[in-house]
Amino acid sequence: MLLVHTQKVTPRLDYAFKHICTRILGIKVEFTSVIENFIQHQGLKLSYGKQPIGNEFFIQANGLLWEQGFEDVEITISEWEESICFFSVGERSDLPFDIFSAAFYLLSRYEEYLPHVKDELGRFPAKESLAYKKGFLQQPVVDQWAYKFSDILFGKFPEEQRKARKLTTHHLIDASRPFRFAQRGPLRNTAGYFRDLAKFKLKRVIERSRVLLKLRKDPYNTFTWIINNLKNSEVRYTMFFLIGEAYTFRESLNTKREKFRMLVKYVADYAEVGLTLSFHSLDNFSELKNEKRQMEELTHRQLKSTIIDKSLLALPHNYRNLIELEVERDFSMFYEHSLGFRGSTCTPFLFYDLDFEVKTPLVIHPVIGRTDVLEAEKSSEIERVMNTIKENVNKVNGTFSLLYSNKDFVSNKSNRVWRHLFSEN
Repeated sequence: MLLVHTQKVTPRLDYAFKHICTRILGIKVEFTSVIENFIQHQGLKLSYGKQPIGNEFFIQANGLLWEQGFEDVEITISEWEESICFFSVGERSDLPFDIFSAAFYLLSRYEEYLPHVKDELGRFPAKESLAYKKGFLQQPVVDQWAYKFSDILFGKFPEEQRKARKLTTHHLIDASRPFRFAQRGPLRNTAGYFRDLAKFKLKRVIERSRVLLKLRKDPYNTFTWIINNLKNSEVRYTMFFLIGEAYTFRESLNTKREKFRMLVKYVADYAEVGLTLSFHSLDNFSELKNEKRQMEELTHRQLKSTIIDKSLLALPHNYRNLIELEVERDFSMFYEHSLGFRGSTCTPFLFYDLDFEVKTPLVIHPVIGRTDVLEAEKSSEIERVMNTIKENVNKVNGTFSLLYSNKDFVSNKSNRVWRHLFSEN
């Protein structure tokens, strides 16, 4: 147990300390403002404030964790060994920066509450983020900081035992378009025929015809391959299906059809089924509630996991709705067009509502992004990027999650790299 001496325990301070110390390092944390209790404590201890008490482990506070609300914060990036840091503090501190304030700034998505330029759909783009601008988007810096902090802390308390965690892989599959041609209805298929003929895509016309005549399996129906690959694996995976209306008419599917319903039930026998919250229902709580109810009726299980269609995550509005819906965890914390760690951590963390200054029960699972970000890249480049990011996660024994699509596993040359990366876990 780590005893922390501080003059005031705020929700922010509690949140930051427990993510770094407990969620990442596995250390239980307690707080005290009584100096006598702090001095008498025999185990791990540190003081957090403006001045040290004596010769204890001391981290100087920059003040962010004692504030309320949000305002423009000046940030100067410095190097810290092979990582970076900000919120620098004085020389008396055992760390050169306030690790807990810096972690809170990144985890709370503080910058997303400030005025910023949105993309065409109203999303917070990666290029607006501090991590992108300063070149650490693909590094889980909060976890890197935590491990460096642990090394220094236990160096002062060598008699204490450290806990170790293991690398976790959690595969995510976006199945919002489970079929390419099948189950799409006569109107959409007719439109597809005309579109393909107008572009002289005769091969696709033949393929569509063979699927609709049931002479071959729909190419996007790769679910048996996915399940067989992970059937004897300890790797966890979640498959997300869309129940509501798709973003465009072309992507839409009649989810009332029996074949779709049987597919969801089949997957639910082997994997966790999550819900893709439809783009058009995000501002309509009753529609979101209806989508959740439909999925639970279909799977006969309580819905625990969600992801937001088109990555249209708007803080704090979307997450407040999920809390109201009693969803346990969300997987929308990534950028649509960039790979990396939007929250700068590879450890699941709790959503902190900056408006209300409260730590919520909603667990946010970091996702490095979608596979289609790299669809124009060669296989060798895809493997290089994936291996680099996974190695960064492996060094801190975090959670590696990439959002695949069921169409990534269609058996063709361009998908060979995704089938390989998925199969090797």
